Amino acid sequence: MLEVTQIRSAIGSKPKQRGTLRALGLGRIGKSNTLPDRPEIRGMIARVPHLVQVAEVVEESS
Repeated sequence: MLEVTQIRSAIGSKPKQRGTLRALGLGRIGKSNTLPDRPEIRGMIARVPHLVQVAEVVEESS
C-alpha cells in the first residue's frame, strides 16, 4: 500500500495534473490517501511527483 500526501498547491498546474490529483483522491495541501501499490497508481504518481509525497505503508497480517 502507498500513502500519497499532497504537499504543494495545484494552482498553476495543468488541467491534466489537477485531474490526476483528483483521481488519486487528493485536492488540498496536507490531504492523504492510502492506495494499493499497482502500476496504474504508480503511473499517476509519476505524472505529479512535484505535488505529492509518497510513503510505503507496511500492512500487518493477522
